[in-house]
Amino acid sequence: LDYENPYINPYQEFQQWKTHPEVRKHFEGGTCISYGARVLNEGGYHAIPKVTFQGGALIGCSAGFLNAVKIKGSHTALKSGMLAAEAVFEGLSSSEETPVAETGELSESHVPQEMTSYTTKLESSWIYDELYQVRNCHQAFAKWGVGGGLIYNGLATHITKGREPWTLEHSHTDAESTKPAKNFTPKKYPAPDGKLTFDLLTNLQRSGTYHADDQPAHLRIKPELADVPKNTSLQVYGGPEQRFCPAGVYEYVGDEENKKELVINAQNCVHCKCCSIKMHKEYIDWTVPEGGGGPQYQVM
Repeated sequence: LDYENPYINPYQEFQQWKTHPEVRKHFEGGTCISYGARVLNEGGYHAIPKVTFQGGALIGCSAGFLNAVKIKGSHTALKSGMLAAEAVFEGLSSSEETPVAETGELSESHVPQEMTSYTTKLESSWIYDELYQVRNCHQAFAKWGVGGGLIYNGLATHITKGREPWTLEHSHTDAESTKPAKNFTPKKYPAPDGKLTFDLLTNLQRSGTYHADDQPAHLRIKPELADVPKNTSLQVYGGPEQRFCPAGVYEYVGDEENKKELVINAQNCVHCKCCSIKMHKEYIDWTVPEGGGGPQYQVM
């Protein structure tokens, strides 16, 4: 999501990609049975946050343990879950409190523990070793583009394997990568054919997305940034949230171009988390929806 052109539509780019002869031949004659979208958090080693807090911990992709070079994170997710379980077991075993499993309730004086040993276990595990080896790979693409990134990744993954004595810094967010719309020409994408390529709303139905009609919207504009969608996002950047959202959640409506208002169709959300990353100044506060609402993936 660190692309600069605000007119790029990732959904449409993927639809267009399917029409390439070398890709088309694998899809032709098939039937689209499901649809979904999810942002991959590729920050890796440099972006791992504090992973523990009182009463809980971050594991798997929620902590950013994806190996972006392999595009794989299930193995690190499983291992981090095992390490978290070990830390919790050790913490509860050493506690003088009677286990909740025996009492059936928490005492009034109960204070949730922070299992900090989980952090230590992670840092001494092969998860950190693996992510450290590829710590500069994603940054190489941001710094030198596709060509330079491929060359660096080849050297880092096959020769140096993380032993390079430097760190490639990534000093800005993906939201800050977006440039003003005046620097680019709007992109036109081919119309969907309904067989290989599909319009967004047709595909959205295949995700089984559902949120109760009477629940509060889980996508909220941060109060201190309320002026961004009113005066900046559309006027300066051409309203990129209308294009990067893979569920048609955001749209600007109104008659006059510069006086349109943002409408948030939160009921369409497939929980990809793109908006909380790519919005100008990250003005959206992505909160947890009520009652398990969201996409109902069956075969993905």
